[in-house]
Amino acid sequence: MVQRRTILTPADNSGAHKLRVIHLYGGSKRNFSYVGDIVRCVVDGADPNGMVKDSEQVLVVMVRTRKEKKRDDGSYIRFSDNAGVVIDNLKDKNPRGTRIFGPVARELKELGFNKIVSMASEVI
Repeated sequence: MVQRRTILTPADNSGAHKLRVIHLYGGSKRNFSYVGDIVRCVVDGADPNGMVKDSEQVLVVMVRTRKEKKRDDGSYIRFSDNAGVVIDNLKDKNPRGTRIFGPVARELKELGFNKIVSMASEVI
């Protein structure tokens, strides 16, 4: 469960150190986002040679959340941190980085983020 002003850990090598959520897509009354949702973030600290710059607004797909989410088979999925991957636009959904760190949820494949799932080291 991620809301506005939440600090995310970047799960890719785009060059961001921290990501601060500023907008949740999906309606004006929406207060929380979960795994697979797209949010708009501001980069808080970035590598000087990275693909993203400091204070840049980027689109991020949530790949891990601390709040558990119930799956269709009755099981729950929960991670130890809130993490996201920087993507280029809403249409293509391609990551801006070239590597994905840590596990990602398999719900991303059903939502059309096939390239992120294939680059990840572990899919849970």
